[in-house]
Amino acid sequence: MSTSVHHAPPPSPTEPHILDNAAWAALSGPHADLAERLGRAARYPTDVSPFSALADPADPRAWGDLAALVGPGTATPVSGARGVPEGWTIERSGDGVQLVGTALYAEPAPEAERLGPADVPEILDLVALTRPGPFLPRTIELGSYLGIRDRGRLIALAGERLHPPGWTEISAVCTHPDHRGRGLATRLVRAVAAGIRERGDTPFLHAAASNTHAIRLYESIGFTLRRRTRFLLVRAPGGQPETRGPGEPGAWQPEVRGSREQEAGQPEETA
Repeated sequence: MSTSVHHAPPPSPTEPHILDNAAWAALSGPHADLAERLGRAARYPTDVSPFSALADPADPRAWGDLAALVGPGTATPVSGARGVPEGWTIERSGDGVQLVGTALYAEPAPEAERLGPADVPEILDLVALTRPGPFLPRTIELGSYLGIRDRGRLIALAGERLHPPGWTEISAVCTHPDHRGRGLATRLVRAVAAGIRERGDTPFLHAAASNTHAIRLYESIGFTLRRRTRFLLVRAPGGQPETRGPGEPGAWQPEVRGSREQEAGQPEETA
């Protein structure tokens, strides 16, 4: 089976697409009330999301603002940067793909329930087991999260993360290993997308570039490749090393879904 992906129409060559810098567009737009911002740099609170963002990753002044915002010696993930200025170091890097759901068939899932702050302990347990990406104590404030229960136990989850104007990212898609093969994640993705479409936004998501199986599955339900991207874990100049955000493998890649566990089983749930 081919691992190729179908490309979405390219944006105008004269104007960057808002999704080229999705984290900044969210932090300076719909999520501005959550943003910790200094000049040309912004980030979410450390108990909400690992995201940091630059207004222009090619602008040294933005990197200066980010250094002041995160503090000396602090490591933080960024996207859209080809490299780092002098004094910064790249701790890790990873390649990802961005997919848009312009052709995704969206519909509510009657069995899904909206999750709230009281459900966070259960969400954290499920995320720790399945590792779809970082989910922190206040991540639920980023958007709507839906779950499916079996005999009262949370067994599947999907929700919203970045909110660039006109777009909403689908994230935290996961299913308990004992309940895979039932299409639960697919139903939740479609249900989350239905809510996104209802308010006039278009859904999108990210996946690890190496996770070709997941990419094929996302395509099969209507997602289209928009662009390839690169994620960096960078460390600010000076000070004692300090990493913000969760420290487990893969958690520094806040926009990339596709851990070893998912490649082994989770993507089957999304199509």
